Amino acid sequence: MIVRHWRSVLLVCTAAATVLPVSQSFAQSAPAAPQATATADNATVLQKIVVKGKRAAPGSVADTPLATEITAKQLEEKQVTNFRDLGRSVDAGVNYSRGDGGFNLRGLSGPRILTTIDGIPIPYVSNSARQGAFATSNANGGGDTFDFDSLSSLDIVRGADSSKGGSGMLGGAFVLNTLEPEDLIPEGRDWGAIVKSTYDSEDRSISGSAAGAKKVGNTSILFQGSYRKGHERDNMGDNDSYGRFRTESDPADFDQHNLLFKLRQDLEGGHRIGLTAERFRRDLQTDLREQQGTGRANMIGNFDGRELRDRDRVSLDYDYEAQSSDAFFSSARATLYWLDLKKEAGSNGRTAANVPYGRNNEIENESWGFSGTATKDFEYSGLNHSVRIGLDAAVASWSQYSFGLCSTTCPALNNQAEVPDVDSQNLALTFEDKIEIGNTGFALTPGFRFDWFNYNPSTGGGFATNTGLSRFGDLSDRTEAAISPKILATYDLTPDVQLYAQLAVGFRAPTVDELYSRFYNPTGRYAQLGNPDLEPEIGRGIEVGANFDTGDFTGRVAAFHTRYQNFIETVTSVDATGFTTFNYTNVSAATISGVEASAAKTFNNGINLHASLAYAYGRNEDTDKYLRSVAPFKAIVGGGWSNDNFGFDLSSTLSAGMPDDDSTTTFDAPGYGIVDLTGWWTPEQAPGLRVQAGVYNVFDQEYFNALAVRDVNLTSVTASQPREWYSEPGRTFKVSITKTF
Repeated sequence: MIVRHWRSVLLVCTAAATVLPVSQSFAQSAPAAPQATATADNATVLQKIVVKGKRAAPGSVADTPLATEITAKQLEEKQVTNFRDLGRSVDAGVNYSRGDGGFNLRGLSGPRILTTIDGIPIPYVSNSARQGAFATSNANGGGDTFDFDSLSSLDIVRGADSSKGGSGMLGGAFVLNTLEPEDLIPEGRDWGAIVKSTYDSEDRSISGSAAGAKKVGNTSILFQGSYRKGHERDNMGDNDSYGRFRTESDPADFDQHNLLFKLRQDLEGGHRIGLTAERFRRDLQTDLREQQGTGRANMIGNFDGRELRDRDRVSLDYDYEAQSSDAFFSSARATLYWLDLKKEAGSNGRTAANVPYGRNNEIENESWGFSGTATKDFEYSGLNHSVRIGLDAAVASWSQYSFGLCSTTCPALNNQAEVPDVDSQNLALTFEDKIEIGNTGFALTPGFRFDWFNYNPSTGGGFATNTGLSRFGDLSDRTEAAISPKILATYDLTPDVQLYAQLAVGFRAPTVDELYSRFYNPTGRYAQLGNPDLEPEIGRGIEVGANFDTGDFTGRVAAFHTRYQNFIETVTSVDATGFTTFNYTNVSAATISGVEASAAKTFNNGINLHASLAYAYGRNEDTDKYLRSVAPFKAIVGGGWSNDNFGFDLSSTLSAGMPDDDSTTTFDAPGYGIVDLTGWWTPEQAPGLRVQAGVYNVFDQEYFNALAVRDVNLTSVTASQPREWYSEPGRTFKVSITKTF
């Protein structure tokens, strides 16, 4: 059991917190009251108060010094409208992984990164059989099913710490918080609204969004909606031909919309209840020209791809803040939710022999769940305690189906489910106690989370015709439990600087795809198989760092080291007849270490400077090779100037190249440096109006996203395009107009 390695640490640290002497009175440890000083004319001047502490709700995954918040204002100022913008203009440690349909953090992505929206986990869905040669049918993901215009903030939590979020939190978490009525309603008013429109030349997209909120007595209501329409994302290629030598991006069209509704009712005694409904949908259609014509399998002008991201949820929400110190609980949060996530990917058209051809891979997860936390703040024997308990429970149904239209082999290979229908149940209990030791500035937070999950696969439905089922054995139920402990120590060095150190464990339960997938191709003589005996992945990490905020100077610095065990990877084996099997297996160990830092300084004359950097190194301890899922060193540095009505920012993104893994086939992306220039204007004649524009990659440099091309084999005539095909956009611009009412 995981807790075996940490039990003694928790006991020792908790005992230390109990017996450490308190050298000063408890009153001094409270936030300092405003100090009064007398001036020459006997006027009293109050000194500035610096308000510290996380704004995350107690019990939130982001309620930790290892988290950083990106507010809606920052998203607007940095013109963040897509996933890639975060790692380019906001945080050097963030990268987007398109293949996994989500973010990459500290070298991990996919199911190893937790994504939540309003406290509700977004599941990760996948089908391993529809990757590689079936790249046009890759429907993996889940964390990419949201719209930035619907967010009030986004929290990035770094490190392996499943005591905060449960399964999947091996590299960290992205905590999405959607708009609330109070985000739109100004002080002294009972209504508020915001409208926004953006044009982005990168994909020639235009978007519009609107949100409004109204308060009547103790009832608040919010509507938000957005729509975006665009085309393919540009690159630096200039060859518009068909087939092997094409370098321009394939022509594409997409439609995306998001709808959000919230109803909130404030009750006496600090209680609030609410209803939330949300819908997100993005539909992409692509003319797959690089797969058409001479040397390719498909007819020119008749082969298209499609991707669909679709997520719906309805939740009943409850919040409580105690009105007096003697209340039984200091605060409480609870959510009862329904969430449905669907992803599709496929292609259709005609082959070079003029034969109809089509594939579609559909994956869906429907979940019903409950998440609740409660905190109690109290003082005992000179120690301040903030105890948090939590309960999470969910039931879910997973389904997958592959449709195929082609030759006579399709009924056996495609018109079936490659992952069975699975009913799953999970239960989690959380405990955490933040112990503040008098006025020493020192606090110790031991905690743990117990997770239990159960999978029940079915061999009926579309899986009944799967030929791999009879060939590779029956499926079995799977039940597993794990305990994830952690110990966090913080020290307030000054009122503006907090130091921290944390030891924590993260774990990830295997996905239903990794456990139960079956794909058998007798013609191609290979099989892709899940493994019902997989062990959960485990990460044990240590991190030390500091956060500081003086008002005009903010930042953080951190160093971390995490060792992972039972990594789930695909292992290839070939039998005596030449039949190849790709099977999920636990490998022994990998380590990822690194440093991160960021800082922003604002001067009284309006000048500001900012920098963010991230470096990590990952190593497979079995092969002693570099982990190519870990991004190279990257830094964002820049500065600007602003006043009440105008401002600009000049920033540069600098990245090292992908380390050489001694392979003669994989593409090691070179380092690069690009420059972005943005500016904004809020005219005095039109209160509430904001005009913002930016020129990106000002010098039109060719560069590559190292993670996006880490598996590209440029020497393969059948599986790759020329180098320029994989390049990022050249010079682009973005313009947005926002009006707040």
